Amino acid sequence: GLLALANAMKSIGDVTVIAPDKNWSISGHSKTVRKPIKVDNIKLDGNIPAIAIDGTPTDCVILSYLGLIETPIDLVVSGINPFANMGSDLTYSGTVTAAMEAIVWGIPAMAFSLNGTHQKIDSLNYDTAGLVAQSVVRKVLKNGLSKEILLNINVPDLAIDEIKGYRITRQGKRIY
Repeated sequence: GLLALANAMKSIGDVTVIAPDKNWSISGHSKTVRKPIKVDNIKLDGNIPAIAIDGTPTDCVILSYLGLIETPIDLVVSGINPFANMGSDLTYSGTVTAAMEAIVWGIPAMAFSLNGTHQKIDSLNYDTAGLVAQSVVRKVLKNGLSKEILLNINVPDLAIDEIKGYRITRQGKRIY
């Protein structure tokens, strides 16, 4: 998911990838406070420069804002999570809470997730989600986004030509 998102964002502008070095699903809005955070320069898929940290998704945003990168941050784009983030689950999602942390620091932010299933985990349509992310980010950059609004975008796990449009909603409750 991260690779698809990075590739989609490259056509829009300069991209700096900073991500945890492991999965932080269901981590919530956690921060590292009692240990040093290790930072490594790596390459995604062999050609996309990235920074991997042994901290949380929230730490990625904080470190970026506090000087890990020199370039000012115009927008934080988090994801692509393999499963939908809806309702109350937003507070548990590392993908969404990274975007939440950007809002705390006054940076416009959005989180992208696929509405995938565990049965199909090896064949999720990350490229579709990347194209949707590209479209949404272009609109946000063109029209602006309030620094108080976090966009949480869930993309159906479909081919791009099967996506019928976009629907804007408010956060609700998720009932299992």
